[in-house]
Amino acid sequence: MFKETEIKLRISDDTLTALREHPLVQERQQTTWQTKQLINQYFDTPQQSLAAAKVALRLRRDGDQIIQTLKTRGNSVAGLSERNEWEWHLDKMQLDTSVLHGEYWPEALAGCDLASLQPLFSNDFSRQHCLLAWQRDGEQVVVDMALDQGAVKTANGEEPISELELEMREGSSQALFELAAELAEDLPLMPCDISKAERGYRLLDAGSYQLRPAHLGWSAELPVDEVIARAGWTLLGHSQRLAEQFRFSGQWRHFRELVVQLDHLRAYFSVFDLALPRSAGQPFVTALDDMLNYLHPLYLAGWADDAQGQDARAEAPEIFARLSNELAWGQLFIGLALWLQQKRWTENRPPRGERVAALPMERWLLGAVSKEIQALRVPHNNDGDERVSEWCDQLPRLQRLHFLLNQFRRQLKVAEADRLFGELSKLQELLQQTSQVDASQRDALLATLRKQGLRIRRLSAWRELNG
Repeated sequence: MFKETEIKLRISDDTLTALREHPLVQERQQTTWQTKQLINQYFDTPQQSLAAAKVALRLRRDGDQIIQTLKTRGNSVAGLSERNEWEWHLDKMQLDTSVLHGEYWPEALAGCDLASLQPLFSNDFSRQHCLLAWQRDGEQVVVDMALDQGAVKTANGEEPISELELEMREGSSQALFELAAELAEDLPLMPCDISKAERGYRLLDAGSYQLRPAHLGWSAELPVDEVIARAGWTLLGHSQRLAEQFRFSGQWRHFRELVVQLDHLRAYFSVFDLALPRSAGQPFVTALDDMLNYLHPLYLAGWADDAQGQDARAEAPEIFARLSNELAWGQLFIGLALWLQQKRWTENRPPRGERVAALPMERWLLGAVSKEIQALRVPHNNDGDERVSEWCDQLPRLQRLHFLLNQFRRQLKVAEADRLFGELSKLQELLQQTSQVDASQRDALLATLRKQGLRIRRLSAWRELNG
């Protein structure tokens, strides 16, 4: 067994050509480019027991070699995946089930009928690859750089493959992110949190792709620094999975969820006080603001059940395709992954920031939510119509509360935390609609906003947090 550590990045055909000629690649290139055809057949039971156990089993023809490989799915965030992998060299393109036992076979599959394993789908592609090597902090780094073009094929159809894989042969995974970040300065690279096996399963069942990364878990005593790290990785992973699924499906609900997740990522940089100093996250905040200013009008227009809303929903896949193929997309998400891995928010942090970072989660969370609630100006029956702009000015604060309560309300020790989250979410949605409604609907919307404000102020959680 060995552990496979690699970064997978989606690329266009033009970018694939440019990668080979990139000065950084040519400077570090240690071997000539080699091209080979890879034919891969994936196996599972009719009930897809292996997929349920997060295992991939394949046969690969690589020139004259035939290799049987068993992989665990492992973790994948921002394109970086780490998986356990076992290989057996065979004489013919026929599955050898005799080796699938003991340490090689997951306990969850102990009752699996190996005789029922059958071909499920294939991916066939051309791979150009070479070795890169360089020194990093006095240590040798060796990376296998592969450019893959081909297709995943199933009985339900096929999906093209066009991606860059950077696989670590020697060195730390941080060096992979550093290399990807340097390449993303000049070339559009989209982190790709889906394996070729997962693509095959997704073609067979569009709902099989897991949109949420594994939940890392929270506890009352967890220090704020660990909350910052875990929440950052979770937000990054979730946003990239939603982006991948929307790129594949074009479904409006995935676009809507992606924009909400990007709002959460923007709010993330504003809720941890000096434990995450403003200067530490400013480059990401600026990039996220630009991205959200581009996407929000489409997001809001798409809520309408009229011709304009239909047009917005229809245009979303093309608009997103343009955005994700720009330099800013890869620079933001690859850069954020590197920032999280290096824990850059901890550098040059003031003493007060160190004290906040050491607080237990429960204490920090109560203070963070109370601070936002006490400053929140919700609509009131006595407010005139001219106060609408003041209500709308509360949207950034509502977005911060939406992030905090969406992520952590189970740890917030107040009554009706779920209900508070729901009612504040409704207020946020209503305020977002104020710029979209026409004059004939405006009075009704303002009346609804005032009623929603009253409903919020009556909540036990609202009164407790304002106390």
